[in-house]
Amino acid sequence: MGKIGDPAQAVYELAASSARPEFPWAGLLALSMAAFITILTEALPAGLLPAIGQGLGVSEAAAGQLVTVYAIGSLLAAIPLTTLTQGVRRRPLLMAAIVGFLFVNTLTALSESYALTLAARFVAGVAAGLLWALTAGHAARMAPVHLKGRAIAVAMAGTPLALSLGVPAGTFLGAVFGWRACFGLMSALTVGLIFWVLAKVPDFAGEPAAQRRTLLGVMALPGVRPVLGVVLTFVLAHNILYTYIAPFLAEAGMVKRTDTVLLVFGLASLVSIWAVGMLVDVRLRALTLTSIALFAAAAALLWVRGEVPAAIYAASAVWGLAFGGCATLFQTASAKAAGPAADLAQSMLVTMWNTAIAGGGLIGGLLLDEFGVASFAPSLLILIALALGITLAARRHGFPKGNALNQGEDLESG
Repeated sequence: MGKIGDPAQAVYELAASSARPEFPWAGLLALSMAAFITILTEALPAGLLPAIGQGLGVSEAAAGQLVTVYAIGSLLAAIPLTTLTQGVRRRPLLMAAIVGFLFVNTLTALSESYALTLAARFVAGVAAGLLWALTAGHAARMAPVHLKGRAIAVAMAGTPLALSLGVPAGTFLGAVFGWRACFGLMSALTVGLIFWVLAKVPDFAGEPAAQRRTLLGVMALPGVRPVLGVVLTFVLAHNILYTYIAPFLAEAGMVKRTDTVLLVFGLASLVSIWAVGMLVDVRLRALTLTSIALFAAAAALLWVRGEVPAAIYAASAVWGLAFGGCATLFQTASAKAAGPAADLAQSMLVTMWNTAIAGGGLIGGLLLDEFGVASFAPSLLILIALALGITLAARRHGFPKGNALNQGEDLESG
C-alpha cells in the first residue's frame, strides 16, 4: 500500500473508487496522460536551462524564453481557437492538439536552431491552450451527471503527477542522457497516448450552428463571471508567493531549503487533489470555501511567524492543501455554470489562469522591489478576501449551495 502523499497511489485510489460500469476511468486516465504530457512539455525546460542553452548556443536567459513563449502561445490561443472550433467534433480536435505535441517535441529534440526551437515552443503553447480548453468539458461529458466533478478530477490528475514526478525525473534523465533525449521520450509517450485516446476516449459532436454561443453570451451566463473572478484572485495570490518563494525563504535564512519547502507543498497538494476528487460532486461550495480559508490561514501564519522554519513548513503544507484541488474546483464550477458552452467557458478560465500567472510575476516583482517580502502576506490576504467575498456572493450560481444546478446545467439537461 502506498504511503500518504504518494502520487501514483493517489491517482490509483481515485480511479479505483470510481471504477463502476458507468464511470469511464480508462478514457479519463488517457485525458490525464494528455495533461501530464502538456505540463511536462511546459515545465521541463526550466530544469534543463544550462544544457539547452549550451546545446543551442544561447545564454540561460535566452533559453528561459522557451518557457515564456509557450505561455504566450497558450494565453493567445485558448479563446480564439475554442471559439472558431465550436462546431468541430470533439475527439478529432483533441487529437489535433495531441498530435501538435508530438510534432513540436520531436522538432525540439532535433532542432539545432534557437529560432526554430522558439517557434516550436510557441506552437506547443497553442496546442496546450486548445487542449486545456477541451479537457475538462470532454471529461464531464464522458461521465454521468452525478460524477462530472470526479471525472474532471481524474482527467486533471496528470498535472500534479507531472510537477511532482515528471519534471524531477525529466531533469535527472536530461543530466544522464541529454536534454534532447527527454523531448524525444515525450514524443514516444505521445505516440502511445494517440492510440490510447483512439481506443478509450469517445467522440462527441460539436455545437450546432444555432446553439453556438458568443464570448459575451457565455459571460452572461449566471455563475461564469464569479468563477473567473475567483480564479483570478486566488491564482494571482498563489503565484505571487510561488514565483518569489526563494527570496521569501532567503529572508528567513532558508533559501537552501527551497526544494524541501516545495516538496512539502507538493505532497500536500496531492492529498488535496485526492480529497477534492472524492467530494467535489456533492461539496463544491464547501470545498471551495475550505480551500480559501486554508490559504488565508497559511498566509496569516507566514505573516506573523514567517521567520520561524517550523511555521514555514506548516504554512507550506496548509498552502498545498488549499491549492492542490483548486483547478478541479474551478473547472467543475465553470463546467456546471456554462453547461453546453463548457468548452468556451473553459477557454476563458485558461486565459484567466495564465493572466494570473503572468500577473503574479509582475505584481510580486513590484512588491519585492518596493516593499520587500514582508509585503507578500498582507497582499495575499487582500486577494484571498476578494476571492472569499465573490464565493460567498455566488451562492446561487457559480458556487451554489448543496447540489443546486446552475443555469448552464439546466440548459444542458433541458
